[in-house]
Amino acid sequence: MLETFLVNILFLVLPILLIVVFFDNKKKNDQLVILFFFAASMILCMVYPIKLELGFLFDLRYVPYIIVGLYGGYKGLFPLFLILNVYRIFLGGNGTFNSFATSTVIFILLPLMTKRFNGYNTKMRIITGVSAAVFIMIIYLLLLSSYFEVLNEEYWTLTFYAITTHGIVIAIDLIMIEKIIANIKNRENFLQAEQFHVISELSASVSHEIRNPLTVTKGFLQLLNVSKTVQDEDKVYLDYSLKELIRAENILNDYLAFAKPQSEHMVQSNFKKEFEYVKNVLLPLANLNNVEISYHFSNTLKKKFDQNQLKQCLINLLKNAIEAMKEDGGNLVIEVTDQGKNIVIRIQDTGIGMSKEEILQLGKPYYSNKKEGTGLGMMMVYGTIGKMKGRIDVQSKKGEGTTFTITIPT
Repeated sequence: MLETFLVNILFLVLPILLIVVFFDNKKKNDQLVILFFFAASMILCMVYPIKLELGFLFDLRYVPYIIVGLYGGYKGLFPLFLILNVYRIFLGGNGTFNSFATSTVIFILLPLMTKRFNGYNTKMRIITGVSAAVFIMIIYLLLLSSYFEVLNEEYWTLTFYAITTHGIVIAIDLIMIEKIIANIKNRENFLQAEQFHVISELSASVSHEIRNPLTVTKGFLQLLNVSKTVQDEDKVYLDYSLKELIRAENILNDYLAFAKPQSEHMVQSNFKKEFEYVKNVLLPLANLNNVEISYHFSNTLKKKFDQNQLKQCLINLLKNAIEAMKEDGGNLVIEVTDQGKNIVIRIQDTGIGMSKEEILQLGKPYYSNKKEGTGLGMMMVYGTIGKMKGRIDVQSKKGEGTTFTITIPT
């Protein structure tokens, strides 16, 4: 029995190891192969069941089934639902109806909590997964009790093995999965930090050399623009030149934001002044684009931060949100609250939205959804929040809008 149990553990762990080595779960084909791995794990558990001394056959097929249901929802669970029940019908036996009823209950109920589950922290996801496994085993055992005339010692022994085994095994799998997710995030944060460092070094080395000739050139162009000796038709070209020069200065200022040390304007605040300032600055732009701003502030926690960098970070975020709604207008919701020891900022728009691929590119150098954008604005946003040890979560859907949730520990 112990040997078969360990083999079942191998079947459940192997897909996770294969995913780590070969896949990153970002491409559609990768997701299909990952589902295949979990389906194979589930089938192998059914092919090599654990034989209890009581005479019962017992397997861990519901562990991968539950994991896919929690993380993948209905879309991920449906193929496994079909595979499990087709193979169980092929095996035959008295437990076919039991298996179908249990898998159907899981298929209907478990994906309902997928969205909330994925929003939990690591500890809560593990607790939720173990609780779901125990609850599902209780349902399975209740159905199984109909085969016993009397709930004798054999039934209660089976109950003990079923509940404890599923709870322990799914806890092991979830801990491994959560560790993998954490490692992927840490790797992405490290690469992003390296990118910020390169940009910072580059901007610090060239910004002053470029800024001086730009300032001189801009001054001479402004003088020519007001000169009476320049004809009106020539002033059109001067206007274009000045506009392009101002745009070049704005790009340079974005670069300079990475080179500024985070000690020039350090303050201890609850963010209220900064949000009031940024909201008032962007209100004319919002009115111009028919965007209504809904603002709610209830944070009581304080954080030490660079005031100028946070203001610029918020301006970049809110400006992007407003510009995403410039075609048809919309609503911009700004909420600042405290949850435990964290300051939580939620910025939600009803704009054009983004695809999953576009969300993954946010904060990377030179990537922008705007034709005239440089991507440095969002890179500064991620850099500023990163310096504050914060986390940015983005939820978006094409044509429906985008929600940025920023969590900053105090």
